[in-house]
Amino acid sequence: MNPIQVTCLLLFHQGKILATQRGDAMDLAGYWEFPGGKVEVGESPENSLVREINEELSIDIRICAALTPVLHAYPSKLIQLIPFLGTWQGGSLKLTEHAQSQWLGKEDLLSLTWAPADLPIVREVQFKWEDLQGLT
Repeated sequence: MNPIQVTCLLLFHQGKILATQRGDAMDLAGYWEFPGGKVEVGESPENSLVREINEELSIDIRICAALTPVLHAYPSKLIQLIPFLGTWQGGSLKLTEHAQSQWLGKEDLLSLTWAPADLPIVREVQFKWEDLQGLT
């Protein structure tokens, strides 16, 4: 089974990071994640993330760095979650698919019920918190 490539955004703003809760119409409804989406055929992961964030959050971003991808097997699919660190470049944050969003400090990260594929990224973010903020 080939993994489905999915990107996600680590967006720091004013010392906190954005988390979004999956909406009722989505797989894993109610779980929290870093926003992003599936890479389309012929699309680079970077271009996919810029497009997905614009569609889901109505904001423009600039990608700053790539983090460690995660390979995760859900019962019905295998995904490769590709995280990128990015900065908010313009637009007003408006959720089009997610139920809600939260800005979290380092100490709040594990207070949410994260989608299983996002958990290794949450741990990496906690471990590298200061370094990651310095890259944005």
